[in-house]
Amino acid sequence: MAIKLFVTDLDGTLLSTGTKVSEKNIKAVRDAAAAGVTVTIATGRMYRASLPVARALGVNVPIITYNGALIKSVEGEVLYDVYLDPELVREVMDFCEAKDWYIQTYSNDELYFPVHDEHAQFYEREQKLTGKAVGWEALRNFNEHVPKLLSITADAEETQTRIRTLQKEFDGRMIVVSSNPRYAEIIPLGVSKAAAIGHLAEKMGIRREEIMAIGDSNNDLSMLKAAGKSVAMGNAIPEVKEVCDYVTETCEEDGFAEAVYRYVLK
Repeated sequence: MAIKLFVTDLDGTLLSTGTKVSEKNIKAVRDAAAAGVTVTIATGRMYRASLPVARALGVNVPIITYNGALIKSVEGEVLYDVYLDPELVREVMDFCEAKDWYIQTYSNDELYFPVHDEHAQFYEREQKLTGKAVGWEALRNFNEHVPKLLSITADAEETQTRIRTLQKEFDGRMIVVSSNPRYAEIIPLGVSKAAAIGHLAEKMGIRREEIMAIGDSNNDLSMLKAAGKSVAMGNAIPEVKEVCDYVTETCEEDGFAEAVYRYVLK
C-alpha cells in the first residue's frame, strides 16, 4: 500500500546538529511532497527550535514538537496541544533543586533555566537558540503552558539513573524518556510521538498502514512501533533497529533521503 504520511525525527535522523538540513534530504522531502506524500517532523525539540528546519524544507509541513505535546503547522496553526499541570511543574523544580539537578522549562514556547551553566550552554549550542537564566525562585513562575521539562546530565548512565528516580518519585503523574544520552525529558501522561501521529492521521483521514516513520533514538520507539512501516537510521540505537522493518544509512550519509527514495517513492 502506498505511503501517504512519512514521519521523521530530527536530531540524528533528518539532521545531525543545529538546524542545517543537507541538500539531499531537502530534495527528498520536496520530491515526496510532489508525489502527494505528507512529510511530518516529530521531535523532542521546542516548536521555536524546529521551525527553521521545517522552513528549510520548503513545504508547509505539520510539526510534532515536545515529543508529541504540541502539533503546529509552519504557518502557526495549532493542531493539538497538551501541557503539564502547573503545580506538578513546580514540584519537579523543587525536587531537582534539592538534588542539585539542572532542569529547564519551556513556557509558552520560551526557554528558561535557573543558571547559565555548562548544561544550558550545551543545549543552546546544540539547538542553535538562546534561553533565559532567571534563577531558581523565578523559574517556578514559568509553570504555565509547559509541554515538557528537560533535565540535562553529564552522561548516559546518569541520565538513566535520573529517569528512574523521577519516575519513582512522581509515579503515575508524568512520563520521563530519553531522546539523547544526556537528556531526561519530562512530558505529560499519554503524550508520545505515536499518540501525536494518531491525532494527525485521524485529522487527515490516513490509515495506519499508509504511515511510515523513521528515527534513531529511545523517544522514537513508540512512533516506530505505531506506524505501518518503520525505518531505523544506520546510527540508531540497537533497540530501534530491533523494532524496525528496514535500516537505512547513517545521518551523516543522508540515510533519510535514501529511505524516502527506497521505501516511500520506490
